Amino acid sequence: MTSTQLTELSFSVSGRVARPVAVVYEAVADPDQLSSYFATGGAQGRLEPGSDVTWDFADFPGRFPVAVVEAEKPRRITIEREAQHATGGAGTTRATFEFASLDNDTRTLVTITEASWLATPDGAKSAFGNCEGWTGMLIAMKAWVEHGINLRAGFYR
Repeated sequence: MTSTQLTELSFSVSGRVARPVAVVYEAVADPDQLSSYFATGGAQGRLEPGSDVTWDFADFPGRFPVAVVEAEKPRRITIEREAQHATGGAGTTRATFEFASLDNDTRTLVTITEASWLATPDGAKSAFGNCEGWTGMLIAMKAWVEHGINLRAGFYR
């Protein structure tokens, strides 16, 4: 039997939102909406190439830059950001948000894939933390887009 050595860690999380794909895409791309349910300290800049984008979170205070690699409305957004224990150039990870229309565009499947971290205990801890964060984002986005409820309000403070 041959053994394949694990060299990097990545993950994907998915969820369904009962709104058309263009509406769900905007909930991620638009900084005002993103600030309403995810970036608890505020998002600045639209998620599109060339924008000056920063995010701030109550649970991880301090603005940090987000580089938009690709934005194909309403199907895909790809970002890069600095991360500890990452394998990407200069210690970055790459997250891709994919939006797929379901049920005659009455629902949207959102899949977030992020890569990659070192295959070490510290890399695994960072990857698991980000996986938890993106899963929380999907849950919060569903509540916000479908019902106007901010699940993160007061959650971290």
